[in-house]
Amino acid sequence: MFVMTIDQRGSTGDQDRVPALLEQLARLELPGTDKPIFDRSVGDEVQGVVRDAAAVVEIALHALRGGRWYVGIGVGTVALPPHASPREGTGTAFVAARRAVELAKGAGSQVPLSVVPGIMAGEAARGAAGEGVQACANAEAVLRLLGRLVQDRTQAQWRVVDALRRLGTPGQRQGRHGSQKHVALELRISEQSVSRTVIRSGWQEEWAARPAASMLLGYADSRLGQAPEDAPGRKEAPAGQEPANRTEGDR
Repeated sequence: MFVMTIDQRGSTGDQDRVPALLEQLARLELPGTDKPIFDRSVGDEVQGVVRDAAAVVEIALHALRGGRWYVGIGVGTVALPPHASPREGTGTAFVAARRAVELAKGAGSQVPLSVVPGIMAGEAARGAAGEGVQACANAEAVLRLLGRLVQDRTQAQWRVVDALRRLGTPGQRQGRHGSQKHVALELRISEQSVSRTVIRSGWQEEWAARPAASMLLGYADSRLGQAPEDAPGRKEAPAGQEPANRTEGDR
């Protein structure tokens, strides 16, 4: 399973953008049957538990679009009561997401996104765990490439891209099958202009690469997302004691 921790960039000199982000995430059309729940965790940060890898990709790219957020993705185990706030969850994915967002903050000129495997203390990264660690690194590389495409788009390009997605035919490849003509009509520009914008925006490259990012995240989850009760050597914390796999920022 996946935990996403998304922290506002430059918040000390900016307005609180958490309410707006939470509203946007609630409106996103996401794949999968389970609608992820996001909530403010601490300060200007939101956190959510996501089951579907393609939904993780959609949420991450949406957050990166405006250039106002650090995105951390933790892959691992999650224990969360039904309909509970992510603040009540425990598991290695929560610890990994905390580490991921901190790494995203230190990304410098790179896209501020990181994917971190949830490996318990003392657990050797070999076998299935090692494969999961490598899959996380590969997913991070693909998501950063996609994030660069998203962050480099101009407002004019987003105007066309948003229309392409809105007017696209369900089940067909985004930006194809005649939808460019519909976009041209709606925006009152030429089809040639739409076509040039699609090429320059990297729209088709993005949608060709999204499944690769989803596949890598899904594979990492299959290697690292073992249920807590099935994990070897796992012990439940005594009643009233804080679980050992939580960090201060996860409360």
